[in-house]
Amino acid sequence: MRDAPTSSVRPALTFGALGIVFGDIGTSPLYTIIEVFHRADSGGLQPTHDNVVGVVSLIVWSVILIVTVKYVGFVMRADNDGEGGILALLSLAVPRAAATAGGFLVFAGLAGAALLYGDGVITPAISVLSAVEGTKVVSSSMDSLVVPISVAILLALFAVQRFGTTRIGRVFAPVMLGWFVTIGALGAVHLVQDPQILAALNPLSGASFFVRNGRAGFLALGAVCLSITGGEALYADMGHFGRRPIRLAWHGVVLPSLLLCYLGQGASLLDHPDRFDSPFFKMAPQVLLIPLVLIATAATIIASQALISGAFSMTAQAATLGYIPRVNIVHTSEGSRGQIYVPTLNLALCVGCIALVIGFGSATALAGAFGLAVTATMGITTVLFYRVARTRFGWSTARAAALCSFFGVIDVAFVSANIPKVPHGGWFPLSVCIVLMVVFTTWKRGRALVRDRLGSTETSIEDFAEGLLRAPDLVRTPGLGIYLGANPLLAPQALRAHLRAARALPEQICIVNVVTEPVPHVAREEIIRFTSYPAGVSHVLVRSGFMDDPQLAPKLETIGTAACGIDFANGEYVLGRETLLVTDRPGMAKWRERLFRSMLRNSTTADVWFGLPSERTIELGTRVDL
Repeated sequence: MRDAPTSSVRPALTFGALGIVFGDIGTSPLYTIIEVFHRADSGGLQPTHDNVVGVVSLIVWSVILIVTVKYVGFVMRADNDGEGGILALLSLAVPRAAATAGGFLVFAGLAGAALLYGDGVITPAISVLSAVEGTKVVSSSMDSLVVPISVAILLALFAVQRFGTTRIGRVFAPVMLGWFVTIGALGAVHLVQDPQILAALNPLSGASFFVRNGRAGFLALGAVCLSITGGEALYADMGHFGRRPIRLAWHGVVLPSLLLCYLGQGASLLDHPDRFDSPFFKMAPQVLLIPLVLIATAATIIASQALISGAFSMTAQAATLGYIPRVNIVHTSEGSRGQIYVPTLNLALCVGCIALVIGFGSATALAGAFGLAVTATMGITTVLFYRVARTRFGWSTARAAALCSFFGVIDVAFVSANIPKVPHGGWFPLSVCIVLMVVFTTWKRGRALVRDRLGSTETSIEDFAEGLLRAPDLVRTPGLGIYLGANPLLAPQALRAHLRAARALPEQICIVNVVTEPVPHVAREEIIRFTSYPAGVSHVLVRSGFMDDPQLAPKLETIGTAACGIDFANGEYVLGRETLLVTDRPGMAKWRERLFRSMLRNSTTADVWFGLPSERTIELGTRVDL
């Protein structure tokens, strides 16, 4: 397990978490209640007294039950050596998920990860749009500038990602603290003015709302769920700050502020039902409107950070687990291995967000795309958590089923209420999910297919070493050859190709395999496993966690040299490079073979991924018929 933060570090982490983790859920009050009543002027759900109390009750209890109880109370217990997120949860639920592409739970976990990427594109777009649209409350002349301003803000947001979450958190945390204090104070003022809204604290108010409004009331859940968007980010960003700092910030600052804000908006609507088109901004007196728009804009910029940081972590996990090609990962903190920056993903998210802003043009239009991905991912999290509770926590079937069934009913209700959104924007996260699922499964299947094709001509390491003793014409040259392989039991293809081509091998042959374990980090003393064979052949198994730095050369030259007595600093690295040919052989459809070949060509090469010295690295090519 990762060491817990010391008491001196915890306040800093708690403060930093305010600037990274809670931006998404913290800015949901900007648009949640608007979306419930946004068609009131054309015959939709009306902001009557009972409806307002019922809607606020649903929001309040959604935040309490889903975020506070489910995620903060239970799901965050399922940390994988300190790391959170749906892929970390998947690796707990199915420890061999790194080695198999089959199984319902693995498929569900990958689908949840794919949906989160879609959410990561939508969140910055809708958050920034909703805040900038507040300028229209100040002046209607600002309407035409909403999209250009939003695009400019998003460009600036993604431009600063390279500085890392530590530096970003230091800048963002004071702003978010000011934001939560502001929305809590605004809500408290209106709550005092009209305490009738406290009836929303009774969950029966939400139940009676469904009874009165029937289908319209049920579909309102599609807007109510916007209040809990960002709940998954609390879990996904746990590796950046730790469980306890996130819990402290949630209970001490974020939850009270959110509840006061939602209750305050409800109280304001009870007194002024005509404010349904912008209940948040119209809570403020005219003199404070411009400052409120400014701080809301700043907060929504920050809101995007939670999903962006989570997407970076999830990408590193997916690459290490073998579900996507290797990508360039930049570690932005010497003190925290979980704080990373992925340039390629950052660019893709930036392009996607700007396209959504331009394509949809308003937060209300984009709200149709929001919610489905979040609620579906939350449902998948419930399924995976049930497995973890049974296998890892040792819960009885009855206990795990009772808890997860309770949350599962809520998840199904939210997902069902969001299905009618599919034609109105919900298709976007579903499309992203389908595309990424094809990528995940094609890459995993393609790598397995290459291993099978190469494995058909390979021999075990022990047999290979014994064969060298019986090769009288073999020339042994001075030096150390380090051959990287994929299968810890077999002699690498690069080593066999070297022997066939040159009939000469180095005096010292070290076969190195990197195995990703279903834990985020492997202890230093457990990283290297060494085995010696005849004919100067040795084998080094390098164990790595899915959140460990993949740099191999530094590990071999420090830990490996000490553990194995081999001078890795003076060895030559030999890699195999496959040239793929699309064929009619059974395995994958031709279009998937072409996709896999394209992904392989554009992936980060093994020497870059493993941090191998270019002056001591050679590649030997092998043709592989897919």
